[in-house]
Amino acid sequence: MAKEAIFYFEKAGLYTTLQGAGNKGQQHFGLPIGGPMDQTSAKIANWLVGNEAQAAVLEITMMGPEIIVKGDCKIAITGADMSPKLNDKPVSMYNTIAIKSGSKISFGRLNSGCRTYLAIGGKISENKLWSNNVSYALNNDNFVFNKKIEQNSSLSFKTNGSVEIKNHVEKRPLLFNNKIDVRVVPGPEYNLFSKQAIKSFFDNKHYISNQSDRIGYRLRETLKHCNQNQEIISSGIIPGTIQVTSSGKAIILMNDAPTIGGYARIANIISTYMDNVAQLKPGDQISFSI
Repeated sequence: MAKEAIFYFEKAGLYTTLQGAGNKGQQHFGLPIGGPMDQTSAKIANWLVGNEAQAAVLEITMMGPEIIVKGDCKIAITGADMSPKLNDKPVSMYNTIAIKSGSKISFGRLNSGCRTYLAIGGKISENKLWSNNVSYALNNDNFVFNKKIEQNSSLSFKTNGSVEIKNHVEKRPLLFNNKIDVRVVPGPEYNLFSKQAIKSFFDNKHYISNQSDRIGYRLRETLKHCNQNQEIISSGIIPGTIQVTSSGKAIILMNDAPTIGGYARIANIISTYMDNVAQLKPGDQISFSI
């Protein structure tokens, strides 16, 4: 018989959300894809606690929460290394961790990456925060996309008591590089850019700006000789699309981006690189190649 574990957030962290399968296949309705930014880390966390690959996980960004757990359960922590602790003692990542009722889960220094994933063995209980396996909140009968978890809130889980203890040796320790090179394919409007602008895009190193979130990463640099004033009809975009504004600023679109956009699309990041892109934070470096 399933038991219940309640996760009470004494501190919510910088930006903590609950992420599940997302809205794949629903973009023609205008719904962003959503879901975990780093898909691989989320799936490994779920595997470690015996969940389905797309089960709900906590996505923790840059600074972790403090959680009091009421009820026994099994958890796993993957992704960015935020120095996780159990009852104020360091705990290993990429392992199944047994949690006793009354325990405290907390986090410390961010050592690498940007987003940590915490999976709980079992299923999310009915909760106002959760609808259709995507993190929504019902506010005056309107759904607010991707509501972050607030201080002093709680989440309930129907726990799976038969979770076996496992580890994922080949992923431990996993350090995410703060300087990455990613492969791209030319975007639909690639040929509208000048040769100088394209050279600037590929030859230079780019840095993630503070204007970055789950919708998109705005890059600090301005593309040289970028006279992109030609009007573009709003067209389809996906995570990994790189748009360039009329001022020459490139934006990498991420999971919560809208489904159409009107900026010229210079390139698309190949999907296999997106997990690493998801672990970049402001100040980190990215460069592009074909």
